[in-house]
Amino acid sequence: MVEKSEIPTADRQILMALQQDGRISNQDLAERAAMSASACWRRVRALEESGVIMRYTALVDPEAVGLVFHAMVHVVLSRHHAGHVAAFIDAVTARPEVLDCFATTGDADYHLRVRCRDLAAYNAFLEEFLFALEGVSTVKTNLILRQIKHETRVEV
Repeated sequence: MVEKSEIPTADRQILMALQQDGRISNQDLAERAAMSASACWRRVRALEESGVIMRYTALVDPEAVGLVFHAMVHVVLSRHHAGHVAAFIDAVTARPEVLDCFATTGDADYHLRVRCRDLAAYNAFLEEFLFALEGVSTVKTNLILRQIKHETRVEV
C-alpha cells in the first residue's frame, strides 16, 4: 500500500481529476496536472499498473433503474468455521443485490448494503438466498430512508 505522503503532487492532481471525470481526455487531464500529454499518459499507466487506479466505471442512479428498496443488513454467523465464512463471502460477493459487504466488529459479523426493486424482491433475497446459507444465524434489516452522503471518491 502506498502511503499518502508518498504520492507525488502531480499524481494527486491526476487522481482527483479522474475521480471527478473518468472520461476526461488525456490532453485535458495533462493541462489540469500541469504536465505534457505524454508525461500524463505515462503517469496514468503507472498508476493503473501499480493498482492505485483499480478500474474505471460509470455511476448509475439506482432509483432511475428501478432499484428503490435500500437497506443495511446485519448478519451474524452461528460459527466462524472457515468453510462457513468462505462460503458466505463467496455467496454475497456473487449477488448483484449486495452493493457492499463489510466484516466488522460489534454485534454483527457482516454488514451488507442491499438494493432491490421492492420489498417483495428483498423478501425473496432473504428467503431464497440469505436464510439458506449455511452458518447464517441472525439477520437484522435496517431500511435506509434517505441517503445523506454518498462519496465515490477518496481524498488523495
